[in-house]
Amino acid sequence: MKAYEIVSDGGVDALALNDRPDPKPGPGEVLVRVRASSINYRDLSTVEAPVPRGIPYPRIPNSDGAGDVVEVGPGVTRWKAGDKVCGCFFQGWIDGDITPEIMGRALGGTIDGMLAEYRVLGEGGLVAMPEHLSYEEASTLPCAALTAWVSLVHRGGVKAGDTVLLLGTGGVSVFALQFCKLMGVKTICTSSSDEKIQRLKAMGADEVINYRTHPEWQEKVLELTDGRGVDHTVEVGGAGTLERSIAATRVAGSIGLIGVLTGGEINPVNIMRKSIRLQGIYVGSRRVFEDMNAAISQHDLKPVISDTFAFEDARDAFHAMRAAGHFGKLVVKT
Repeated sequence: MKAYEIVSDGGVDALALNDRPDPKPGPGEVLVRVRASSINYRDLSTVEAPVPRGIPYPRIPNSDGAGDVVEVGPGVTRWKAGDKVCGCFFQGWIDGDITPEIMGRALGGTIDGMLAEYRVLGEGGLVAMPEHLSYEEASTLPCAALTAWVSLVHRGGVKAGDTVLLLGTGGVSVFALQFCKLMGVKTICTSSSDEKIQRLKAMGADEVINYRTHPEWQEKVLELTDGRGVDHTVEVGGAGTLERSIAATRVAGSIGLIGVLTGGEINPVNIMRKSIRLQGIYVGSRRVFEDMNAAISQHDLKPVISDTFAFEDARDAFHAMRAAGHFGKLVVKT
C-alpha cells in the first residue's frame, strides 16, 4: 500500500510517499480502506515539528479518516466487510474522562495516522459514518467536528437561547456555527476577511465582527450583548486571544479552550473575578462521537469543505493549511 510518512524534521515538503506492506487485521482489529483524510492544524504542526512532540520515524500523519471495512480479525463483532466507518482520534477512548493512557493512543501522533490507503484499527476505535455523507465529508468529523460538539454540548452545556462567541473560520469554528444553528443558539463570529464574513452570514451567523477593523473586538461583543457578554466561547486562538475572550464572556460563563494558534501569555485574575469556567477540550470519546453523529444524521448536516486534494497532492493540502485561506475543512482523497 501507499502511505505518507514523516521521515525527518524537514517539514511538509519532506513528507515521503512510500510503500508499506499491506496490513492484516489481528484479533479484535479491523482493516479499513481509507477513502478520505482531512487535515487539522494539529496535523500540520506534527509534520512541521515532529521532534518536540517525540514523533518517531517513520510516522503516518493525520488523525482523521473515513473509509470501508475490508476485513475483520478474529473475535470482531461490531463490524463487517462493507461497513462505512470513521476512525476515532483516540483509539481506546470509549467513554468517560480522558486518561494519560488514552492520550498515548492519538492517531497521527503517538501512533500512525490515516494518510494512507489502508489502516488497521481496533474494533472499538471506529464509528459508523452518517449515511447521508460522502467519505470526504465524513473524514472531517473525528477531530474538528467532535471538538466543537464537546465544547458546546458535552462540556459547555449550551442550550437554545444562549449566545456563543466563535473565533475565525477554521474547521472547529465552522462546525460550531452549524451546531449552534441546529440548537437555536445565537452566534457572534469573528473574521478578518470580508468575503468570509459574507459566508458566515449566509450560514446563519447572527453577528460577525471584523477583527481587523475592530482590534478590540471584545468591546464589540459586549456592545452586542448589552454589556453582559456571551454565555460560552469556543476559543481556538490560545493565549493570544484568550484575554479578549475572557472579557467577552459573561460572569459565570464558560470557555472551551481548544486552539494554540496564537502566542502570548495569560493573566488568570479575570477568570477568577468573573467566576468563568475554563475547560480544556482535547477531542472526545467514541460515545460522544456517536451522539454527535446522531444529531448530524437527524438534521442532515453537511460539513463545509473548502478544498479537496488528490492523494498525490497531499503536500499541497498542508501548504493550504499553513496559508490559512480556507473556510471550513481541507480534505485529501485517498
